Amino acid sequence: MERQELHNSTLILVFGILSILGCCFYGVLGIIFGIITLVMARRASRVYYTNPDIYTGYNNVKTGRILAIIGIVLSIIFFIFTIAAFIIYGGFEGIESMQEEILREYE
Repeated sequence: MERQELHNSTLILVFGILSILGCCFYGVLGIIFGIITLVMARRASRVYYTNPDIYTGYNNVKTGRILAIIGIVLSIIFFIFTIAAFIIYGGFEGIESMQEEILREYE
């Protein structure tokens, strides 16, 4: 019997990587990609475990799942940090005034 590639295994790996990179965008993209990756990985795992002898690519699914978990954790931390910065500095106006002060110090 010929083995076939597990459906979406490469896409799960790519989305796992994007969830880590997405934490740099205020954490929102990382959370979105991470959740999508976990859902897709769960579906692929169910398919794989029904008949593991005919599928390849499960390592991509496991790696993508691990990357998604890391991406979600980093994104949540960064998201909390971003909200805390808005609260501490008084929103966008406070952050802009802080940036102006920093620029004045370097002039």
